[in-house]
Amino acid sequence: MPAMSGCDIVLATQNATWSHPAFGLRCLRANLGPLREQCGIVELDPRASAEVSANAILRFAPRIVGLGVYIWNVARLTDVAHCLKERRPDLILVLGGPEISYEWATQPIATSADYIVREEGEMAFADLCARLLGGRRPRERVVEGGRIDLTRLCLPYDEYTDEDLATRFTYIETTRGCPYGCAFCLSSLDRVVREWPLERVFEAFDALVRRGARRFKFVDRSFNLDADHAAAVLQFVLDRLRPGLTVHFEFTPHRIPDTLQRLIARFPPGSLRVEVGIQTFDETVHARIGRRQSTPTAEETLRFLCEETAAHVHADLIAGLPGGTLAQTARDFDHLLAFGPAEIQVGILKRLRGTPIARHAAEWGLKFDPTPPYPILETPHFPADDLARVARLARYWERLGNRREFPNALPLLWRDGRSPFEALMNFADSLFRHLGATHGIPLEQYACALFERLTSDGLPVEEAARIVRQDYACGRHRRRPPRALRRHEDRSRQ
Repeated sequence: MPAMSGCDIVLATQNATWSHPAFGLRCLRANLGPLREQCGIVELDPRASAEVSANAILRFAPRIVGLGVYIWNVARLTDVAHCLKERRPDLILVLGGPEISYEWATQPIATSADYIVREEGEMAFADLCARLLGGRRPRERVVEGGRIDLTRLCLPYDEYTDEDLATRFTYIETTRGCPYGCAFCLSSLDRVVREWPLERVFEAFDALVRRGARRFKFVDRSFNLDADHAAAVLQFVLDRLRPGLTVHFEFTPHRIPDTLQRLIARFPPGSLRVEVGIQTFDETVHARIGRRQSTPTAEETLRFLCEETAAHVHADLIAGLPGGTLAQTARDFDHLLAFGPAEIQVGILKRLRGTPIARHAAEWGLKFDPTPPYPILETPHFPADDLARVARLARYWERLGNRREFPNALPLLWRDGRSPFEALMNFADSLFRHLGATHGIPLEQYACALFERLTSDGLPVEEAARIVRQDYACGRHRRRPPRALRRHEDRSRQ
């Protein structure tokens, strides 16, 4: 990437988190051809104001700015786009990304844009920039990217800096598209799966490892779809495993063939992370959203991954799907927890622009928040109050359960055969009544609340204090226990 004392083209976005680099911008820059060296990438600080973000872009005096627009950054980038055009009316502003590829006419950010590039943009953006810099300004404001033949594209991996590779995830792509038609997912709009030539991907992987990359995230939407393709990638990675190297794959919950099972089972602890989108075990809901998933097969896949491999298994559930209920969400969570995945993400259905579910919202009686990230607010089967309760539970679970802050104390909430979901929901309701928040809560407050809940549920005071205190002291930060728990410790020693 150039030193960027000045660039004709600047590509910018705000990432979801700092550790995840802007893969899409790197794909665009890699395919600019002769314009590549005139282009720089700016990854905006999410804590900065719109004016500061605009300054970070304008200091390179660009003629063209391309903004990558996603569900998590559209609100902030709307303000950034306005600042850019206010400061530099002559600037050519191009928008792209999944959030602006659909329903752009109703979006405030579109009013600041000179051009919008829809869907896959590598070739369309390169052609647009060449025309603009050559003085041939297109009349059409919306440029169709379409579905690209991957063999015609340049790989983006040289766009990672050494600092990226040393400190952030390294995204790798071996396929694009997904053959499944889940109504809530944007991938359902591109059901033709295309493969990158593996020899090129493998060569790039080796080069990245030599440069210091250690944390790889494969972004394929359904990695295990083609068993032969997946086996080739897994074997390649296994042959190059070394201490500290980790890989992340997204699996569909379909049967994993024996050939893949044997390869997955060979990964040592800490080297493999697998994300499995369960979403729900309810096959009536599956049918409603066009999801092809067999519950027995999903269970078999989970059992294998959780019991017969050393993989870190992250499993997803979605609450608020059409036809779904609070009772069904509770059953899904309890059933999934019994398999023992390392993490369970309880997501709330979102209305992604362009997805089939967005077109059926009125028909199915779905009410979504009109502001990003467009979470479901209410359905005919899931009242608003219950959805809000699940959203709070999901936040508390992410902090306490998925981060393993209280690995011994938290399960005591559902001892004696109680429903884990119901116990956690009651705890979440109590937390919110007392704290009035789901973010920014010190761990000490969680520890005290958990202790109080356990004792009110009948666990002896000294036992509850001892277990919560040990979890708190032995966590990632090894803090000194809260004073309230130390008092019980002192009492038990008397």
